[in-house]
Amino acid sequence: MAGAAAAAGDAAAAESGRANLPEGLPDLVRRGIEEFNKGEFFECHEYLEDAWMEESGRVRFLYQGILQVGVGFYHQQNGNWRGATGVLRSGIERLHEFEPETLGLDVAKLVRDSERCLEELERLGRNRVREFDATGIPKVEPSG
Repeated sequence: MAGAAAAAGDAAAAESGRANLPEGLPDLVRRGIEEFNKGEFFECHEYLEDAWMEESGRVRFLYQGILQVGVGFYHQQNGNWRGATGVLRSGIERLHEFEPETLGLDVAKLVRDSERCLEELERLGRNRVREFDATGIPKVEPSG
């Protein structure tokens, strides 16, 4: 019975965006990623922007890249094709520096999955941006 309860807890954590994020992430980053993984991209932006502004090291650009990918999906959700494709592209470019993994996060997978979404948005074009299949939006996941 304990195994079923643990599995249910793992499922609930995954649903809320907290599934197995690496230890040691700054709180603002963890909270931003949790919001990203729930599809709450405006809130994700708020947390990651604060983390980005507080950090002086190069890792701040990892935070910025995740933030930009999230903002791209926010624009898609609001029917803004130009904003979606432009900011998503910028975020992907920013994240390349941190592949394959940084801070225990699977940056390479986030980049690959985001590139697939960008290709789909470009294929759909401006007039069909709302037809994008949001089930393909990636999650920020732990490496390994």
